[in-house]
Amino acid sequence: MGAQIFPDRAALPAPAIVGLQSVALVDHVARVDGSLLESMISERGGSFPVVLFPPPSPPILFFCIELAMRVLAVDIEELQRILHELKIRALTTPGYLSPIKTIAGGSVANTVRGLSAGFGVSTRIVGACGDDDEGQLFVSNMSFNGVDLKRMRSKKGPTGQCVCLVDTSGNRTMRPCLSNAVKLQADELTREDFKGSKCLVLRYAIFNLEVIKAAISIAKQEGLLISMDLASFEMVRNFRMPLLELLQSGNIDLCFANEDEATELTRVESNAGPEAALEYLSSLCKWAVVTLGSNGCIAKHGKEVVRVPAIGESRPMDTTGAGDLFASGFLYGMLKGLSLEDCCKVGSCSGGSVIRTLGGEVTPENWQWMYKQMHGRGLPLPETRN
Repeated sequence: MGAQIFPDRAALPAPAIVGLQSVALVDHVARVDGSLLESMISERGGSFPVVLFPPPSPPILFFCIELAMRVLAVDIEELQRILHELKIRALTTPGYLSPIKTIAGGSVANTVRGLSAGFGVSTRIVGACGDDDEGQLFVSNMSFNGVDLKRMRSKKGPTGQCVCLVDTSGNRTMRPCLSNAVKLQADELTREDFKGSKCLVLRYAIFNLEVIKAAISIAKQEGLLISMDLASFEMVRNFRMPLLELLQSGNIDLCFANEDEATELTRVESNAGPEAALEYLSSLCKWAVVTLGSNGCIAKHGKEVVRVPAIGESRPMDTTGAGDLFASGFLYGMLKGLSLEDCCKVGSCSGGSVIRTLGGEVTPENWQWMYKQMHGRGLPLPETRN
């Protein structure tokens, strides 16, 4: 499978933030009622691939991944069947012509797009996308929002896709379909992907483990801070040991977890829960953040612990991307040298901005809403605003 790096149109300074997303994704977001949701999934919430790429790994882990594939695997035809059913049965959303909203997605893409579009922070995404319509959509959206694509590999083959099912309470269940999708390989990474940047943003994923390890190794050599999101409670539950090895390596500087992931991480402990997870993560990482949905977030750096309330809708339209955009705001705060509490406040503003509409991309109107929230709390506004 051939790979071609997107042409460098201009010799620009290295971006402040680099995001690693080995598989470019396109999200198909739809609102569904409870009966339709239950007919499609066995457990609500989270994000777990319906097809995995097993990396080179020990036999036991390889067997576990193979078993997960057999239980959860669907091919591209099954994805198309689900999308066809959604076109017929998905709930309509005021202001949208189609019941399905299709946009560039993926947790890391959401974060770096948010940093670029809403906060004026220079960002880059490192990964691979296919030469199909979905790949073109991904590239067009990222480029439009100012994300640097010069280290994105273009390959022959399909781009990854993800179905995002949003219930009537705004909670989302995500099922990526990575069947045959083109993927960045660990041996394709170079120092040029990270040179001159300040922070690497990545998301834990078992199929991506070798790429993650390679990226961390190179980024650390280049002096980057490493920020990692725990991905989903299913990933934490089913692939706990590789995650613990990553965390215990001492290479993860900043870790984000939501409440479900935090609970899953400490499930074997007698005092399982967000607070216990925060203590555990902060013992391994310089900064630890646990988001709590409508209850805000808790964070710890050194001996300092803060709790910040949520900002935004009490009943969200769609929580897709809430954690990703929280990370955008928090990282912006870190780059500006803000206090831990103010970093959390900015994160709460940006996380609150994305839940006001469908999908993980903030609209111009909702960026303006975010700036108003930041201004009202005395937080520094971006010099370049959407």
